[in-house]
Amino acid sequence: MPRMPAARNTLAVLRYLATRSGPVRASTLARDLGMPRSSVYQLVRVMMDEGFVVHYPEDRAYGLSALVVEIGSASLQTERLARLAHPLMERLVADSPVPVVAHLAVLSGSEVTYIDKVQGARAPTTVSNVGVRLPAHLTATGRAMLAQLSTTQVRALYPTRDALIRRVGPGPSTLAELDGMLLDTRERGWAVELGDVQSDYSSVGSAALDLKGYPVAGVGVTYRTGAGDSEADALGVAVAATAAALGKRAQGRA
Repeated sequence: MPRMPAARNTLAVLRYLATRSGPVRASTLARDLGMPRSSVYQLVRVMMDEGFVVHYPEDRAYGLSALVVEIGSASLQTERLARLAHPLMERLVADSPVPVVAHLAVLSGSEVTYIDKVQGARAPTTVSNVGVRLPAHLTATGRAMLAQLSTTQVRALYPTRDALIRRVGPGPSTLAELDGMLLDTRERGWAVELGDVQSDYSSVGSAALDLKGYPVAGVGVTYRTGAGDSEADALGVAVAATAAALGKRAQGRA
């Protein structure tokens, strides 16, 4: 097992602070963790610089920052969404008229992060593995979620006027083109992606909404371009229904 004492000491400080109800002095950290006080001061200084620890000067003590809470909350949220969505995605794949792979993604700034995947029999092998991040404007799930945001919110995610990132050639290159795609998505009821991520594959996607109408996740299916083109509308309807069902589950509704 690698020693890496600095890393282990950092994790020990995080773990210790997480068990305390209030800020802790450096002397207490040093005593309870069996570390030199000078080492504790160095560690907490670095952890403060990185945003994981805050200093309470009046108490001469240290505590966890909101960043740690946010990281934990985000992890719990994605785990909860994946658990709620997985049986719905399995049903979506099983009922599909063509071989598909279903995926679940969340919006991370101007990217999507994939958090679950269900591979159907004879379905294409896609890049949408759990943990993979892709530009939101190139994916069906990303476009579905972006379409639920206001123009102001979309502009906040894409603040520059630079050309949008492309992957294999197709896809929107300007914000004006993206605006048009998002408008089509709203009118259609689901998003469409035709070879923008992988040239031989196409996708449809829809967004699951929370009680305030914010897109908490995107559900999508990918199929081989050509093989599933005639079924694209049926797949879109099915994906939209699955996303709506996930939204109800996430909202605590039956």
